[in-house]
Amino acid sequence: MNFSTAYLLVSHGSRDPRPQVAIEELARLIRDRLAAEIPVPEELQTTPLRLPFGKARLQAPRRPAQRVMESSPLVGTAVLELAPLPLHQQIQRFGDRARAAGYGQVKILPLFLLPGVHVMEDVPAELAIAQAALGESIRLSLCTHLGSHPRLRTLLTLSADTPPEVAKVIISHGSRRPGGNQPVEAIAQHMGAAPAYWSVSPSLDSQVAALVETGNQVIAILPYFLFAGGITDAIAQHLPHLAQRFPHIHLYLEDPIGANAELADIAIELLLA
Repeated sequence: MNFSTAYLLVSHGSRDPRPQVAIEELARLIRDRLAAEIPVPEELQTTPLRLPFGKARLQAPRRPAQRVMESSPLVGTAVLELAPLPLHQQIQRFGDRARAAGYGQVKILPLFLLPGVHVMEDVPAELAIAQAALGESIRLSLCTHLGSHPRLRTLLTLSADTPPEVAKVIISHGSRRPGGNQPVEAIAQHMGAAPAYWSVSPSLDSQVAALVETGNQVIAILPYFLFAGGITDAIAQHLPHLAQRFPHIHLYLEDPIGANAELADIAIELLLA
């Protein structure tokens, strides 16, 4: 981390208020953890510090400070869709705010799990528009999307009341972009689970049916989603249909990842890379 860097978390956007509440909580966790790990007292503003996260050394700006250092870094949120302003204007406004506070750079972390069209095309295009509008007064830097972190798969866990020896299905939103679903397939292979998708094939129904055909009677469904929202609700509402179709099996639906300290640490590693 550099003391002249602000951070912006970019998510998809939703009409459901729950994802945004969770994202704001994640932003708070990131802000608090950075502030706790990397204090910024006045006397250290020109002293190299070593990060506790195992990253490279950092140097505070050599120029005189343009502002009094705040007790915590600037961490904001923005959304790609379903917002009053397009994403590039949200980024531009955050960049103006950061510049006015004395920051020289904004690092942008896409809160997306898959390298689909949003990650590979939409967000970079919006960032480029915002950078052109902001000029050279502040630099925008795009981080690797959240789902690229290899430790993210460790956050997909079974709850205490789920039998440990169960067949597993990991269900993700899915991407139509070639190669966009490879991370889900890799996680499923690592966990010995079957991958399923909400928007593309194979579907949850087909994967549950395949497991039932091979003799599995206890199946855990792990949503590969960051936060609860409309799709996770739809998955839960679909389970009675599966139970009616396969009355002899037991289905366990796990929670999405959620805003927690472990997710915040993963986000911080990507922000500081």
